[in-house]
Amino acid sequence: MSFNPRFMTLALNQAVKAFDSKEVPVGAVVIKNNHIIGMGRNMVISHNSVASHAEIIAINKASQYLNNYRLIGCEIYVTLEPCHMCAKAIVDARISSMYFGAPEPKTGAVQSIDHFLDRGDLNHQVSYSGNHMKRQSAELLKKFFQSRRG
Repeated sequence: MSFNPRFMTLALNQAVKAFDSKEVPVGAVVIKNNHIIGMGRNMVISHNSVASHAEIIAINKASQYLNNYRLIGCEIYVTLEPCHMCAKAIVDARISSMYFGAPEPKTGAVQSIDHFLDRGDLNHQVSYSGNHMKRQSAELLKKFFQSRRG
């Protein structure tokens, strides 16, 4: 499996939808055999749920699509480095590969504040890489937070 910019573009489209809904603009897409099986965007505010991160929603939709909570052989594309909650969900879902856009210096659990996916005691290893289409994701986030402050 290798990075496919088409899928990150779809994740960015989800992030734009979150932005338009006044949610933090993060999007995620779950792929199996080059087919989209789950998409999500941040819906924390609209769902009144701290668990409604883009990754969790995309994972839940993919699990429903496959009728299985284990997403073996799947990849996830997310526009922002996952937090601990989402990184753990990615591990627990047995996702094979994760590609993310912008780093998250405050809560990023993959490379910024922690290296959670590199732990040797996890029961599943996820391959990952970051900084894919980083500029587009970072610009959308910057625009969102500027609009909230202004």
